[in-house]
Amino acid sequence: EEKVRDLATLLTRYQLYSRLHLVPFGDIQSQIVVNAPAPLRIVLYRRMMLRIATAIAQHEDAWGLVTGDSLGQVASQTPDNMATISQATTMPILRPLIGMDKEEITREAKAIGSFDTSIEPDQDCCTLFVPKHPNTRCSLPIILKAESQLDIPSFIQQGLDHQELVEFSQDTIGM
Repeated sequence: EEKVRDLATLLTRYQLYSRLHLVPFGDIQSQIVVNAPAPLRIVLYRRMMLRIATAIAQHEDAWGLVTGDSLGQVASQTPDNMATISQATTMPILRPLIGMDKEEITREAKAIGSFDTSIEPDQDCCTLFVPKHPNTRCSLPIILKAESQLDIPSFIQQGLDHQELVEFSQDTIGM
């Protein structure tokens, strides 16, 4: 959580104001672990994150969502999985890093000053619940079948109920 706050502070240098919604996701991931096959979990996590982000974005009257996806960098970012994940929302998804490789992303992160913070070790929920062999080609019908075993509306509500809003401005970060 501290790492995300630090990154938001760094990024606020490039805009006047930022709003960060922190949503604890560990309990939701734990429930997915109990109810879904391991190879599908990464895609299920990402779809759930998109649903919660969509609900927050709609509440904020936002136009769309932005992700840090880069094609092929990890199991959730294969073309098949990104297509399946994207279908969890009706909002436009902007992916500014989509065509960049790891070296290009690293160069950009260094240029804006976020690289050192980005590589700090972190025990986030994603690393704790990653299966050894995630499916890199999840189809929507298989994912929908797995999701039928999950209480998606309650997961979304849980995320919304426990979110924390942190606001940043250039004035408050010492710019």
